[in-house]
Amino acid sequence: MADNVGVIERLWRYPIKSTGGERLRSVAVDERGLVGDRLYAVRDGEGKLGSGKNTRRFRRMDGLLRLSSRYPRGSAEQGPPELLDPHGNVVADPTAYLRGHLGRADVELAREGEISHFDQLPLSVLTTATLDWLRRELPGVPLDERRFRPNLLVRTPPGTPPFVEDEWIGREATVGDTLRVAFLRSSERCVMTNQAQRDLPHSPLILRTIARAHDNRLDALARIVIPGTARVGDRLVLDGTRAAEIAS
Repeated sequence: MADNVGVIERLWRYPIKSTGGERLRSVAVDERGLVGDRLYAVRDGEGKLGSGKNTRRFRRMDGLLRLSSRYPRGSAEQGPPELLDPHGNVVADPTAYLRGHLGRADVELAREGEISHFDQLPLSVLTTATLDWLRRELPGVPLDERRFRPNLLVRTPPGTPPFVEDEWIGREATVGDTLRVAFLRSSERCVMTNQAQRDLPHSPLILRTIARAHDNRLDALARIVIPGTARVGDRLVLDGTRAAEIAS
């Protein structure tokens, strides 16, 4: 049975992993995810990727969120992305700027190779129901979806409960006319949600609230079943098809 859960309110792509992204009206989505999403990353001398946490693949690099990235003329086919400084100005030499900004001489801007730049799965979806709940819990903290870096922010009907994304896990969905995705799990959040970025100040209350209320998890992560195009205003419709798990 189909379940129309909402419409896409905002679309986000992050050309350079762990920097601020670009808002889009529409975007092509292939098997890898939004075309050009996190295709580039800041890589250190050990091959680890700049992130908000330290893991086998990632290196925590505070300060990346104060920067942002975009593709020239909005097209990932037009070459490498532009890196913007905290004031929104395009920097002439991204690697040189990153070394000064981060205070590290071993970092460079690198295109994805054999190692994926995604933390887990290629598509992150967040609902306004969950985001509005968090705003009510933290009325004094400036909050919007940029804290959680989704690709799709979905406007849900009034009365939709927070964390409704949990109900999508294990199901497939159609987005718009052709795009089809399979929801497999949710994101385990890290300190990146607390970090300052552009006009959003640092706040440790965000991660603490998510941890207390929902075991540190927020959103729904998906793989791409059938490529297509995602557009602002597209409906997200769940069906009864079970999503097949894949290794991340």
